[in-house]
Amino acid sequence: MFEQTFKNLDDVLRKEAGCSSELDYTEQTSWLLFLKYLDDLEDERSQEAVLTGDSYGFILDEPYRWSSWAAPKKADGTLDHDAALTGPDLIEFVSGDLFPYLKGFKGRAESPDTIEYKIGEIFGEITNKFASGYSLRDALDLIDGLQFRSQKEKHELSDLYESRIKSMGNAGRNGGEYYTPRPLIRAMVRVMQPKIGERVYDGACGSAGFLCEAHDYLRYGPDGKSGDKLTATQLETLQTKTLYGREKKSLAYVIAIMNLILHGVEAPNIIHGNTLADHDQDVQGKDRYDITLANPPYGGKERKEVQQNFPIKTGETAFLFLQHFIRYLRAGGRAAVVIKNTFLSNSDNASVGLRKELLENCNLHTVLDCPGGTFQGAGVKTVVLFFEKGAPTRKVWFYQLDPGRNLGKTNPLNDDDLADFVEKQATFADSDQSWSVDVGDIDEKTWDLSVKNPNVEEEAPLRAPDEIIAEIRALDAESEGILEGIEELVGK
Repeated sequence: MFEQTFKNLDDVLRKEAGCSSELDYTEQTSWLLFLKYLDDLEDERSQEAVLTGDSYGFILDEPYRWSSWAAPKKADGTLDHDAALTGPDLIEFVSGDLFPYLKGFKGRAESPDTIEYKIGEIFGEITNKFASGYSLRDALDLIDGLQFRSQKEKHELSDLYESRIKSMGNAGRNGGEYYTPRPLIRAMVRVMQPKIGERVYDGACGSAGFLCEAHDYLRYGPDGKSGDKLTATQLETLQTKTLYGREKKSLAYVIAIMNLILHGVEAPNIIHGNTLADHDQDVQGKDRYDITLANPPYGGKERKEVQQNFPIKTGETAFLFLQHFIRYLRAGGRAAVVIKNTFLSNSDNASVGLRKELLENCNLHTVLDCPGGTFQGAGVKTVVLFFEKGAPTRKVWFYQLDPGRNLGKTNPLNDDDLADFVEKQATFADSDQSWSVDVGDIDEKTWDLSVKNPNVEEEAPLRAPDEIIAEIRALDAESEGILEGIEELVGK
């Protein structure tokens, strides 16, 4: 229903000098969608208040509501062109009045948990990149045609928005920063089996893909059809006390908020800030989480003062995040974390110390080895660590994922590729692709956890250099003989 609207919106954005990439397209679409969503939400709440005889206090003052400046309507419901701003006047209002007003909500909000705070946070982090008021007017007219009233409409919009995030992630070399393949996330969620009442956390949430999939699992069940079984109390718990995230980067934070809103979470519990800089060694029980689902950034470097917050000092961001996740899990809490596969065998002190920490203080029960190409544009191989906090590891079950084809943009990972993993993981079954290793068989000096499938024959060892040279000479002599024979035939 809305797919053509998004295509038309892309056409408008491509003509804007200030919008040069998929990242810009997604950012500008996000703030427009957010304000349209907010207007629909306020309109719905005000109508409900009328029906119940209550009064409703609008969040936004009248001049700044979407229906006042973006899409003022006549009595017949058509756009009032005389009242609608356009051209330079529109840009002046949006950049000079609207954004500063919305940014001010952060200081006026009662707490970070409110939608008012989210408004202030979002518009304090992004800017209007439309230079032409006429292009912005075209974009506003397109967005105004989108509706957030029914669950069906929200579902379609969320699918389109996910496609936009995927395109943005694949547009640059840091694709994994914004987009983790949804089939992989869904498999991780199914292994975790979250329940209503458990607190689910992602301290490096990016576009909130893990939290969105966890929401859908809880809201609609593993089969996607059991949402009608939730009570009003359970729905309220899911909305307000279940999904938690943190994100450092401004654009990703804005996208995460919008993504969760489109999945039905009205005021997402996403904090904008550096998780590692705010890491606290003395975590209170109320601040711990039942489940962690995450794909933390790897390859980055953190400053010395940040590293001082952690017992295992390292500049590698992924290793610091892993320590953070362990610390913030409650006893018995469960985690599924994506990390570079080199973590399993690196010999540096931080890698060895962290593997020791995992095996001695957590039950690292499952390691999923992902094939190359799982993450588009990332250029690294990854594994997923599944563990529970509070008991030492006795046995590690490995699964080597092999879709039977080369993965790429036109041939990405799908849910069927992971179905066998999810099924076998439930019982830690052995197969050609899965096997178990006793911790007692692991070298306590290195704690090496390298993925080596015992069911696959090892490749023949490399030959000695003199053997290779001898074969090359023999082939050269053979080629020379063939050439001489050809010359004789030609000569005749």
